[in-house]
Amino acid sequence: MTSYQIIDSPLGDILLRGQDGALTGLFFVGQKYYPGDVRQLPAAPAADTRLFKQAAEEMDAYFAGSLQAFTVPIRFGGSAFQQDIWQALCAIEFGDTTTYGQLAARLGLPSGHARAVGGAVGRNPLSVIVPCHRVLGASGDLTGYAGGVDRKRALLKLEGVASAHALPVVRQAMLAFG
Repeated sequence: MTSYQIIDSPLGDILLRGQDGALTGLFFVGQKYYPGDVRQLPAAPAADTRLFKQAAEEMDAYFAGSLQAFTVPIRFGGSAFQQDIWQALCAIEFGDTTTYGQLAARLGLPSGHARAVGGAVGRNPLSVIVPCHRVLGASGDLTGYAGGVDRKRALLKLEGVASAHALPVVRQAMLAFG
């Protein structure tokens, strides 16, 4: 059974989706690709209650700056291609960034696959935990993020973004969020 819980975050409410003891979704409420109308949240089974507690604690620690890698169990749906992309996102370290083209190259995809990679990145169902916010446009610019570009900017600022090609992003974040 799929269960849901909403938690607070400094960037707005977050919907957690779990099934059989694994997190299958983490969405900013109302973001692009938000999973439909979930006004009535069914009671979570015990395994998912523990899961949601762990996810909430880890999200709190992340936003407090004391957690850089999540350990909450996750499970991907999606196509095999999407799963490959989402798994590759998990390898992008806290405070680092990459581009869609670099991500495609890392996966051994032929040149010109950056858009396909971008489509899969954009459909990531586990925002923040699977760090799609760490992927930038070819020039280092912020590009789309299902949770909104302002949230992407804030997440990158929180992480200190160390990658040289992401320096314009750091400047933008400092201007936007003081």
